[in-house]
Amino acid sequence: MALTVTEIRGPIGIVTLDNPARRNALGKQLVGEVIAALKDFSERKLRVAILRAAAGSKVFSAGHDVDELPEGGREPLGWDDPLRHLIREIENFPAPVIAMLEGGVWGGACETVLACDLIVAAPEVTFAVTPARLGVPYNVSGMLTFLNATTPHIVREMAFTAKPMSAPRAEHLGMINYVIPKDELEAFTMSLASGIADNAPLSIAVMKEQLRILAGAKPMSPQGFERIQGLRRVVYDSRDYVEGIRAFKEKRKPVFRGE
Repeated sequence: MALTVTEIRGPIGIVTLDNPARRNALGKQLVGEVIAALKDFSERKLRVAILRAAAGSKVFSAGHDVDELPEGGREPLGWDDPLRHLIREIENFPAPVIAMLEGGVWGGACETVLACDLIVAAPEVTFAVTPARLGVPYNVSGMLTFLNATTPHIVREMAFTAKPMSAPRAEHLGMINYVIPKDELEAFTMSLASGIADNAPLSIAVMKEQLRILAGAKPMSPQGFERIQGLRRVVYDSRDYVEGIRAFKEKRKPVFRGE
């Protein structure tokens, strides 16, 4: 059974996340379908892609599918993780990707949305970076996505508290582009996409790639990278990591002991 729905309206491609039973968790199948849709849009030379959930969804996406995370002793968010593939596909897609949001945006879904080129959200949308609730260490590239979207102080607040941030506040901080009433959201997003599609696609593709390269141009020494990876291993080799994953699966509050 398909977990997404794709649609093409002229030069605009739309991918709708449609797995409400799992709150559109970013598992292998759903992510694979989104990537396949983006590749199809690229081959068709579509000029804009829109990523959304089904109309009226209370959750855009619950983020990484925790059931697919290892319970310990293994890198939980490595290079070959489905979420990492999705982020790279969005960033490398040769045309703008617009996130059109209704409902909660949690965990890895926040990074997915912030990797998009433009973000349009209903006022009710909230954003929550939730690894600290699970005892999961976020990876370096994910942290860079957050740092490219806002200031270090806001990243720290979201990462340390794991509390949701409202769409109006996110707009005020420059993390997202527009907050639009829910009943106007689709029409506004389509109008925005149509305006982009009317412009020169090669010019936009080149500027998107320039911005992608510049956003990633943050120097790091080999020693610094090794240190960061070592810090991550401290977490995913810990008892707290196992406890966080098990507690989520068992639908109970985790008891973290810092060990």
